[in-house]
Amino acid sequence: MKAVQTSNAPAAIGPYSQGIVVNNLFFSSGQIPLTAEGVMVEGDIKAQTHQVFKNLQAVLKEAGASLETVVKATVFIKNMDDFAAVNEVYGQYFSTHKPARSTVEVARLPKDALVEIEVIALVK
Repeated sequence: MKAVQTSNAPAAIGPYSQGIVVNNLFFSSGQIPLTAEGVMVEGDIKAQTHQVFKNLQAVLKEAGASLETVVKATVFIKNMDDFAAVNEVYGQYFSTHKPARSTVEVARLPKDALVEIEVIALVK
């Protein structure tokens, strides 16, 4: 096992890593819309979802993976009414490659984020 750490995504805010590589699989921790400096992105669900993907791209790159190698994504949203907006942004990042996905509405996310996404990807 190898822990993944990059300064291009927000540092873990608890006792966990940004992700773990096991054999040829990368498991990310959930990414919320914090900048790499740890500041919450202001704005609507679309702005927050774009920041989450920026963070995911950074940790995937550090792990030797990419959005094109993601096999499973789990999306946590605070309000299922935001599903269409999250889906619109999600589709910009997964336009031709479409990994398996689950989407779950949750009561609350860390730092009161509107969205959190975690992925499992193949390492190149």
